Amino acid sequence: MGVVDTDLAATVAARLAPAGPRLSLTEAADVVHMLRDLTDQAEQHVRDVTGLHGVVGPATVVDRAGWSRANAEGFNVVLEPLAQTLLAKQNKLAVGVTAKLTAVQMGTMLSWLSSKVLGQYEAFQPVGQAGRLLLVAPNIIETERKLGVDPHDFRLWVALHEVTHRTQFTAVTWLHDHVRSEILALMKASSLDDPEALMKRLRSLASAPRGGSLVELLQTPEQKLVMDRVTGFMSLLEGHAEHVMDGVGPSVVPSVQDIRDRFEQRRRQRGSPLERLLRRLLGLDLKAKQYAEGSVFVRDAVAAVGMAGFNRVWESPETLPTRAEILAPQDWVARIHGTAALA
Repeated sequence: MGVVDTDLAATVAARLAPAGPRLSLTEAADVVHMLRDLTDQAEQHVRDVTGLHGVVGPATVVDRAGWSRANAEGFNVVLEPLAQTLLAKQNKLAVGVTAKLTAVQMGTMLSWLSSKVLGQYEAFQPVGQAGRLLLVAPNIIETERKLGVDPHDFRLWVALHEVTHRTQFTAVTWLHDHVRSEILALMKASSLDDPEALMKRLRSLASAPRGGSLVELLQTPEQKLVMDRVTGFMSLLEGHAEHVMDGVGPSVVPSVQDIRDRFEQRRRQRGSPLERLLRRLLGLDLKAKQYAEGSVFVRDAVAAVGMAGFNRVWESPETLPTRAEILAPQDWVARIHGTAALA
């Protein structure tokens, strides 16, 4: 039994998700075909920019409901150790009730997120199953229409980002285990397996200072230490993908600068007041910050030591930048390459 009732979460998300753009069956089939083809093309471009050789494979093109189901299932895979702890502490009926309540909450959250995400590399799969590269077709189409950008170029631009993430996890063999160990550390430092302690923290939010995300406010001091490491790591991954998206240049994506300019303008606007509130509460503004800070880190590190020198970041967990080094790339360069590299 998982922490979340996957079927219920997926059903709730599918029912609550906003409708996507209208397409005929022929148009939908053409979009799926193009996204798969552009993903194949993106593989070589990612190799050329990064020097990394990951696993090659087709993209899985999904709708919003498909993305929600995949993430509900992935959530159970990641939190399997927590499920075992809960089963040991509580009876099966209590765990089942909790799984259904959590499913409704998660399904509601996923329904909103499912209209925002363009793509994702699904790193967390059951043992023996390979990760999947997901592209959320209705969101890509809706976004390119709102931005008024060239569909071919925009779809390739998105594919470059997600293929970079797949390359990171499949070319660097220790990344999966590293991320899992950090998530386990977060769980051990949390009160997720202690409902009374979690409720106490929830009640304390009433007197907490305004500002910050719900994710930040619910963190224990121990979790904040782990989150510092995770934030640095995620900033690296996202910044690296951003570097590739723009690094291929106009010879590959002719309108890349126009896409970047319009996409950044859209990020700054962030939608309605309600959407801005949801983004803050869920910590999504932190993710936008990771894109920006990580992109600067990769750009400056590559400028200092070249892509081959930058790729030392993938040697081991010890060569990953700390949160502080993400904000000061020269410190990472000095630690890994020596101060002579800064001359």
